[in-house]
Amino acid sequence: MRRPGLRWKLTAAIAAVSALVALALSIVVHNAAELSMLNSARDVQDTRVQLAAKIYESTHRLTITARLNDPKLPAGLKEAARKGLRATYIQETSGEPIIWAETPLPDNTILSINSRFSDRAAVLDDLDGVLIAGSVAVVLAGSALGVLIGGQLSRRLRKAAVAAREVADGDTRVRVRDAIGRRVHDETDELARAVDAMADALQERLEAERRVTADIAHELRTPVTGLVTAAELLPPGRPSELVRDRAQALRTLVEDVLEVARLDGAEERADLQEMALPEFVRRRVGGLAPDATVQVVRDAWVHTDPRRLERILGNLLANAGRYGKPPVEVVVDGPVLRVRDHGPGFPPDLLREGPSRFRTGSSDRAGQGHGLGLTIATGQARVLGAELSFRNVQGADGEEGASGAIAELRLPEVVPEADSRPGA
Repeated sequence: MRRPGLRWKLTAAIAAVSALVALALSIVVHNAAELSMLNSARDVQDTRVQLAAKIYESTHRLTITARLNDPKLPAGLKEAARKGLRATYIQETSGEPIIWAETPLPDNTILSINSRFSDRAAVLDDLDGVLIAGSVAVVLAGSALGVLIGGQLSRRLRKAAVAAREVADGDTRVRVRDAIGRRVHDETDELARAVDAMADALQERLEAERRVTADIAHELRTPVTGLVTAAELLPPGRPSELVRDRAQALRTLVEDVLEVARLDGAEERADLQEMALPEFVRRRVGGLAPDATVQVVRDAWVHTDPRRLERILGNLLANAGRYGKPPVEVVVDGPVLRVRDHGPGFPPDLLREGPSRFRTGSSDRAGQGHGLGLTIATGQARVLGAELSFRNVQGADGEEGASGAIAELRLPEVVPEADSRPGA
């Protein structure tokens, strides 16, 4: 399940904060309006009771629904009247509240009036409707702002992540600050500068290591060649055979190290051409590994460099023959080339991290090999624009109890016209 991105998290946070703020303000405004309305109603009722008292004192007539010594007068108002005070009171009922007002008269009677506050509910309902509409508008506006800001930030971070992955894949020309677009002095720009600085520093270190490796291998090339030539001049015998074998192994190692250094330099260019993959594989496998079987599931034409593809195929077959167990099978399925053995499979660290120099493709190598074969194959595949992956069988493909290692090379496929294919 895909987790929500930064854009939606930021939007949800802004929407939640906006909703809480709008709710708090709505409650405050509602309570303040209600209190203001009740105070105004009490002031009006107090004015009315004073007017009724003056009329009664002048004419001894009760007006404005005034009453003398009303038996329903709340106890609090009776107590205030006994003290000679004029007062108002709000009596809460199940329906509309009743606003009371009283004033004591000189003859020790209490004149009071009361009326229901019938307009409060309608006014507050209207006010609540306005507050709800305003709150919804605030939340929607905040969410839109969150989508806008979060989307911009998310796009910049996503572009930075893509650029960083390209740098990790070996494209030294990519820079994160250029990938994220226009300069905005924020955290993303600081992150881009830091990643670019780290990439530059790593590139300098890798280039320095590559140059040292290439220089050492190049300097060793001449004396090793002389050593191989001198070994060929030794008289026949078991000691001479061992010397020639080790000298040849040393020469192969030096050549492989030079090739790895060239591939690490990202300066290799493929001489691409269109060719029929099944025919190429049949011819090369017959010479590289005569005991291996070739199966063609589907024909395909690919766009590749034959010399580099032969190097990859040879290294995969050599790895399968050295660390796996027979039979070794080569399957051509369209533009996909698979090399499988029936050995113990690739070690977990190779499947997890990929090939690494001086680490072989088998968990039981017993200290033999230099691990450069799969490293060279991966580098050559990168030059070809192909994808080389590794996996173990272990029950896959419907084979119960099966085991073995599978190296899968996916090449760029082309579908040329029949009359334009080479050799057609």
